[in-house]
Amino acid sequence: MCVAVPGKITEIKGDTAKADILGNICETNISLVEAEVGDYILIHAGFAIEVVKKDQAEEMISIFSELNEVMNADT
Repeated sequence: MCVAVPGKITEIKGDTAKADILGNICETNISLVEAEVGDYILIHAGFAIEVVKKDQAEEMISIFSELNEVMNADT
């Protein structure tokens, strides 16, 4: 199963954007979407596949954070 992760665009240069994904800055290709700095995007395999609303992205980030806590609870 593949999962797209939400990130917030912090910088754009051409078709490449830097996105904050749970505190990690990653480069992603944004040629498939129309996005601007400050937008939230869903990223899969290095490509932005959708621009999403802030509240939707924050809900997904919360779910990923909860999942991370559950996965690390046993360590």
